[in-house]
Amino acid sequence: MSCCTASDRPAESHDLTKRINAEDKRLVNCNSVDVNQLMPLKYKWAWEHYLNGCANNWLPNEVPMQRDIELWKSDGLTDGERIVIMRNLGFFSTAESLVGNNIVLAIYKHITNPEARQYLLRQAFEEAVHTHTFHYIVESLSLDQREIFNMYHEVSSISNKDEFEMKMTADVLKADFTTDTREGIQKFLENLIGFYVIMEGIFFYSGFAMILSLHRRNLMTGIGEQFQYILRDETIHLNFGIDLINTIRSENPDVWDSKFEDHIYDLIDTAVELEIKYAADCLPNGILGLNAGMFHEYVHHIANRRLERIGLLARYEGNNPFPWMSETIDLGKEKNFFETRVTEYQTAGSLTW
Repeated sequence: MSCCTASDRPAESHDLTKRINAEDKRLVNCNSVDVNQLMPLKYKWAWEHYLNGCANNWLPNEVPMQRDIELWKSDGLTDGERIVIMRNLGFFSTAESLVGNNIVLAIYKHITNPEARQYLLRQAFEEAVHTHTFHYIVESLSLDQREIFNMYHEVSSISNKDEFEMKMTADVLKADFTTDTREGIQKFLENLIGFYVIMEGIFFYSGFAMILSLHRRNLMTGIGEQFQYILRDETIHLNFGIDLINTIRSENPDVWDSKFEDHIYDLIDTAVELEIKYAADCLPNGILGLNAGMFHEYVHHIANRRLERIGLLARYEGNNPFPWMSETIDLGKEKNFFETRVTEYQTAGSLTW
């Protein structure tokens, strides 16, 4: 009988101690699992959001703009409709880049889970596509590029929203920021709520409603189609962000106390006020089918829905004046949506909601 020395033994027994268990993974502050080891999956919701994002793959220059160009150059739009379009281009053109910067510079480095990081990489690409979209629209309509992209400096209702969001990135961007402390995790959650729940879940949705209302009237259909794609992307972003927030909360229950809840309510209250002022700025006199009062109600409605999704109580009065918005998200009710595309993707048929 022969025996082997320690140096002769196969490394299998040693390697077993390093095999990854899914239950060892954590979204933040995970020190026991290599952040690059995707399998086995623990957070299957993150992977599902990634696959849904891939299924909605698109690029703006696939959408023809000729009808929009002709309409923009004609007298077929009222001054009020032109203000709605210009204000929304001014807001979204910089807001999308703020979201992308926040993912790459603030969120990604503090997430210690590979499947969540996989989705963040996908989302960062989508934010770049969205920024590309607004450049494509501005260029197609021969608009003054400086006027559009400087609105976040020159239009107070836009700059106030952007400044509000950038404050929630500032601390996370500091070189010494860490999520190792209770206060650090709270600050990180504040950032996630600020961008997923408020920016993408409240600020973006009223803009979508304005442009898609025009699209429903067969006005600026190229822009409207691109906003439909963006809305579908943003719906996945919102769902991922809410799952991320709720799971970090469940893994760190001590950080979510009554004081922190009050702080989140205050942030949502401020966001609602900012968005109502922005809607009034976009619709000073109203247009056919839309007025600022309707958006006062709509912002209250969507803010209530976002609060409920993160386990907080609805606090605003208001019904949904735009029930058709849910139909825009539901592919089953718009089965021809992908047929309008210049380039067809086989993956599009796999997208479910």
